[in-house]
Amino acid sequence: MKRPARVRALFAFAVIAVSVFVAVTVPVRLGLDLRGGTQIVLETRSTETVEADSEATDRTLEVLRGRIDALGVAEPTIVRSGDHRIIVELPGVQDPRKAADVLGRTAQLSVHPVLAPGAAQKGERTLPDEEGERLRLGGAALTGQDVKGAEALFDQQSGAGWHVTVDFEDGKGWARLTGEAACHPAGDPQRRVAIVLDDKIISSPQVDPSVACGAGITGGSTQITGSFTAEEAKELALLVHGGALPVPVETVEQRTVGPTLGAEAIEASAWAAVVGTALTAVFVIVVYRLMGVLATLALLCYGVISYAGLAALGATLTLPGLAGFVLAIGMAVDANVLVFERAREEYGARNRPSGRSALTAGFKGAFSAIADSNITTLIAAVLLFLLASGPVKGFGVTLGIGVLASMISALVITRVLAEFAVARRWVHRRPGVTGLASVGRVRAYLTRRDPQLMRRPRRWLAVSAVVLAVTGAGIVVRGLDFGVEFTGGRLIEYSTSTAVDPDRARAALADAGFPQAVVQSSGENRLTVRTEELTNAQAVEVADAVGKVGGGAEKVRDELIGPSLGDELRRNALIALSLALGAQLLYLAVRFRWMFGAGAVGALAHDVVVLTGVFAWLGKPVDGVFLAALLTVIGYSVNDSVVVFDRIRELWRKDGRTPLARVTNRAILQTVPRTVNTGIGVFFILAALALLGGESLTDFALALLIGVAVGTYSSVLTAAPLAVELGGRTGDRDGGRGRRGSAGRARTGAGERTERAEAGTRGR
Repeated sequence: MKRPARVRALFAFAVIAVSVFVAVTVPVRLGLDLRGGTQIVLETRSTETVEADSEATDRTLEVLRGRIDALGVAEPTIVRSGDHRIIVELPGVQDPRKAADVLGRTAQLSVHPVLAPGAAQKGERTLPDEEGERLRLGGAALTGQDVKGAEALFDQQSGAGWHVTVDFEDGKGWARLTGEAACHPAGDPQRRVAIVLDDKIISSPQVDPSVACGAGITGGSTQITGSFTAEEAKELALLVHGGALPVPVETVEQRTVGPTLGAEAIEASAWAAVVGTALTAVFVIVVYRLMGVLATLALLCYGVISYAGLAALGATLTLPGLAGFVLAIGMAVDANVLVFERAREEYGARNRPSGRSALTAGFKGAFSAIADSNITTLIAAVLLFLLASGPVKGFGVTLGIGVLASMISALVITRVLAEFAVARRWVHRRPGVTGLASVGRVRAYLTRRDPQLMRRPRRWLAVSAVVLAVTGAGIVVRGLDFGVEFTGGRLIEYSTSTAVDPDRARAALADAGFPQAVVQSSGENRLTVRTEELTNAQAVEVADAVGKVGGGAEKVRDELIGPSLGDELRRNALIALSLALGAQLLYLAVRFRWMFGAGAVGALAHDVVVLTGVFAWLGKPVDGVFLAALLTVIGYSVNDSVVVFDRIRELWRKDGRTPLARVTNRAILQTVPRTVNTGIGVFFILAALALLGGESLTDFALALLIGVAVGTYSSVLTAAPLAVELGGRTGDRDGGRGRRGSAGRARTGAGERTERAEAGTRGR
């Protein structure tokens, strides 16, 4: 074995060994949409006295961490996002009301002396006590920062019920305050001490008559009483012990997913992965025989590497991320198909070929196309990670890891296995077993028919224009049904005991005071209710209304998006889309020629409009998951375009005088086998995802199926004709690279007429 082959083999072994070790020892964190729980996104707000900068947000995060620890949630997650946002994940918490109320309250605790009745002076204020009597309060003698601890206790001996015991850091301040109050006679308002939480008196007890004037209550401890229930006492103790938030916070996003839905999603996605991968493996083995078997082994290694990458980075695997992981398996086939098809071409081009030489040439010839296509997909993944949020960001992480893992799988692991196999003597004697010695049915058919697809490129552009007009009309006529992520509001999914007609549920919600609620069926015995922003109390009323018509309702998903966040997400979606197109154009213009970049971006814009228009006609929601699917389609479509343009570049370098239309036609025919085989492999994965992935993944898989079909068509019959037309308009239809001026353009036109005449002769 030569040294480069040994290096590749050692590298492949090391990567697989490390990946297996990480996969076995480091578990992947599951997102709340897979394990159940509540995610709350809080945004800090500035006040007249305090600015909500990054430092204030950090202090707020620490206070919230103390409150969450007191909630007793297993494995909570709390992280800062930007300068003003805090993301809180509470696994297992299915009642968002308690979590949101506790986390969102500022909880400014203070203890005040009660003054004689009268008008409040400077530094004083009046507040109603528990009975509604207004008390005149002096300045705060103690604040939440002086609190050492708080605990909810039940007094069994006296039968007084639940109360909260508060311990202060320094008992001197509490003794001084109560000692001054004890100097007033019993029953005098000034003998009271007011405990205030968020500008509300929660307790204002009289100092016991046994306390001497000036001595006060020693020990630095007091009790807050007030006929509390167990929940109220525990929540108050939690707020007091957790401390005050430096700045107010607002809930801008809230998602709750039941554990049942998460378990169903995992099971459905796992079945989709198993079935889709099995079908893809069978297809690859049938087409490429021994090389297909080795590619399947490499795909299994790809799965292990991807999983280990997620675990090593500490990434959270969400539902769209899981779907992206399944999809990436299908896309990983593409690199292997590129190599094997190039090896088949090399095998057929030589008089006395060998499997080893054909395979080496295949890897060498396919490398640039693999690199360029994967880099363009990485661009989309990076944009998703930087600009998206929540599950869509997780999808970007998964997609990026998948792309890198697929390159290692195809260019290293597959090569090591394939080179070892073709070096065996029994394989050398039976070249047919490799799957590389035959040209394949698609290539044989194209060679026999030799269709001239680029004879009249404007016809294909006209077809694309008609498709654009028909689908784009859906956006104008039907409009886009933006999801809650982009509009703000609340989306709640219920599982009902009996099947419920959405119209009945809609009528029941209208009677309950929610006439604008959008009700849709989301599966067997399931309803999705989408409304404007609701309070948690209003969400309970919605659940009651659905439960009456459904014989009971269990909430399986709850998403709350504030209007400001909805506007921001919609703006970021447009920015991500624009930057994706711009980045693709820039990269392709650098790697190829500007007309190829323009052709590819024109095809991408075509795909975006068509896919969005189809969803508009179908009345499907345009949400964050749709955005993930759309950007994935962009990456897939540009992959196809890059493969064609890479072949054009290669052919043009060999013969720079051949007209662009003729070179493009040859490139398309030579790459169609790869396009067909990759498309079939991806179709198996997406079909399994659509049929077995469950209701939550149906729209995602549908968008990808439509996008893959449209992207395959547009990369060949939109991007290529557009590049040919742009090359003709700028005098760059031949290989002169713009150095010949007007004379070169004249010869280009003549060359094109010659090409058309030759094509016409072949056609007759």
